[in-house]
Amino acid sequence: MRQQEEKMINPAAGAIVMAIGIFLYGAGDQFFPHGEWLAFGYLLLSIIIYAMILRQSFQKGFWKPFLNNPVNSFVTGSWIAGLSILSQVLLKYLPALDKVVVSIAVINSLCWCFFLFLCAYNFKELWQRPMFNNTHGVILLSTVATQSLVILWGKLISTPSLFLIYSAIFLGLLLYVSGLLLILIRYLKKSWTLVEDWTNTNCIIHGALSITGLAIVTTGVFTESFVLFFWLLVAALIVIVEGFEVVRAFSRVSAYGWKDGLFTYHVSQWSRNFTFGMFYAFTMIMLESPVYRTSFAEEQEVVQMIWGWVVLTALVWELVLWIHRAYMDQRRIPSS
Repeated sequence: MRQQEEKMINPAAGAIVMAIGIFLYGAGDQFFPHGEWLAFGYLLLSIIIYAMILRQSFQKGFWKPFLNNPVNSFVTGSWIAGLSILSQVLLKYLPALDKVVVSIAVINSLCWCFFLFLCAYNFKELWQRPMFNNTHGVILLSTVATQSLVILWGKLISTPSLFLIYSAIFLGLLLYVSGLLLILIRYLKKSWTLVEDWTNTNCIIHGALSITGLAIVTTGVFTESFVLFFWLLVAALIVIVEGFEVVRAFSRVSAYGWKDGLFTYHVSQWSRNFTFGMFYAFTMIMLESPVYRTSFAEEQEVVQMIWGWVVLTALVWELVLWIHRAYMDQRRIPSS
């Protein structure tokens, strides 16, 4: 019983809150124009996930993987980003809970300050021995967590400090550049295979820029031409990174068969749902903004419509895998 309790939930489960939340915030409008009941269900699920993470955090040995592995420590960024996205969904669908959102924002901002110290320490560790750790896209959650708070601050503060907004956005970009360079060093200077060593979290390479773009558009601190260039950059990265994913999928099926190669659940797969949904949200808010709606808007509307189906399909697929995995795990637990 004790062993089962220690494995109550994967610490990366914050990614589930991120992925479902960004769907409701963005692409959900395309399919569920009145999503209040979905938002309420999402709130309940988020409470359960965070309660389980909090309870598990007090168990012996929970923090050991974070302290011993500088890459694993960045998983905690999903907790911050998840709370920020939860807050956005509540503001959109359940505005009566605005006081709750303010409380979440204060707590989340304090957690982010601690997270920044953790990031600084672990980036130092990674740069001292860049070849020692198998660095991957999870370290870019440092950027995701930071920009998620920029978006939340922009919504809650009527006249946010431009210095604070600019500083946080550029800090997020600095963390992104540092993380991306470490990822490139890992893949350019170490031997690796696409099947075994390319991780699900590498999709955050484009997802971290999507949320940066959303932060920029939400706060309105950059020019129209820069934002369009930024959107095109993110779109190009999606084609490149997801191109690797398509080849990897075929390679895994060839190596392990359909079941183990493609139809197996892992919590890190939620990062793809999040990044897909975030690009949709970036595009949606850009099109809704009179300042950032450009001559390229008609093409973006087509991309947005098609991409909405991609986001929905990926989410349904991941939910099916998640529910099936939970069912199979439950069957393995002996009855008392």
